[in-house]
Amino acid sequence: MVSLGLVVAEFNRSVTEGMEEAARDAAADAGATVAETVHVPGAYDAPLVADRLARRSDVDAVAVLGAIVTGDTDHDEVIGHAIASKLSDVSLERDVPVTLGVSGPGMSGAEARERIEKGAEAVESALALADTLEDL
Repeated sequence: MVSLGLVVAEFNRSVTEGMEEAARDAAADAGATVAETVHVPGAYDAPLVADRLARRSDVDAVAVLGAIVTGDTDHDEVIGHAIASKLSDVSLERDVPVTLGVSGPGMSGAEARERIEKGAEAVESALALADTLEDL
């Protein structure tokens, strides 16, 4: 049975709350357990916590959930690129699947709310990667 760590951004909670619920449902449907869920202020804050979870012996994979909506500047693009890069680094450095269940950048809050299934998709990807790595 795969054990997951979840990292959930609090910023845009109207979106991430549904993403977290979808992620938990996907884990339960797959027979996986959620060892720990950690809430962070925003998506940008997720890589450090993902790294800590990936170090734990009771965590086989980490799914990161968040929503980055567009504003009046390109700040959302900067955040999106930074988090994707750093989460990839965590996965490679820790040899643990870390999946990016972050919607955006470049979308409105309404568009992000329509994509809460990204929480389930992040868990499904984490589980698939964990299974694949176990077979290697």
